[in-house]
Amino acid sequence: MGNFDNRNSMKMRRRKRQAAKKRRAARRAEAVRATRAPVASKRSSKKSAG
Repeated sequence: MGNFDNRNSMKMRRRKRQAAKKRRAARRAEAVRATRAPVASKRSSKKSAG
């Protein structure tokens, strides 16, 4: 086994995939927030009050 083969193990691939997925989701959420900022702020304030 090479010195850095553990970076390509099943566990590591799963972690990398999860991180990529979260990064993608965050970028999409940010884009959505930018397009409809007033609606999101209104909804969040209502949720925090209730």
